[in-house]
Amino acid sequence: MDATLRKIITELNAAAAQHDAGQEDRLDRWRVLEPDAGEFLWFLAQSSGARIIVEIGTSRGVSTLWLADAARAVGGHVLSLDTDPEAQAHARRTVAEAGLTDHVEFRVEDGGAALARMPDGAVDLLFLDAERVEYPSWWPHPYRVLRQGGVLVADNALSHPEEIAPLHDLLQGEPRLTVTTINVGKGELVALRR
Repeated sequence: MDATLRKIITELNAAAAQHDAGQEDRLDRWRVLEPDAGEFLWFLAQSSGARIIVEIGTSRGVSTLWLADAARAVGGHVLSLDTDPEAQAHARRTVAEAGLTDHVEFRVEDGGAALARMPDGAVDLLFLDAERVEYPSWWPHPYRVLRQGGVLVADNALSHPEEIAPLHDLLQGEPRLTVTTINVGKGELVALRR
């Protein structure tokens, strides 16, 4: 990752912290990915050779930047889905500023509906950072779309364990998945499809 991209991510994180501090309602917050969680995703995507990456929950595009840089390194592509057109417009501008436009497709779309239409085994890395309570209603698609060797990562596993628990239980119930929680950022629930 080059210095320009790191600077953009650092500035976005600082702007998000300032913005979010004044927001009572969590839905009005930008909710960007923490730097250590971003670095974890960036490393994971590259080390697993993830060429087809799906991100559900674009927010302001911090996680998109980490994933797009990893995708660029392995000749891959990120599909970033969010239901908030304003947040996606901001993320598009940021991704363009970082020179990563060729590696990201943005869609204003419900993540569960998008997963339901994807073919089996089509995704190398699925990153979930949307409304956590919706994940169980998307089942079995988050599992079904993963290729063998594919990885699912869900953010906020430690900051909101009660909201992530139903997804965790579904993942644990699949014998072809290895599941763990990594203590970076707000906690990353990780599942590897064997």
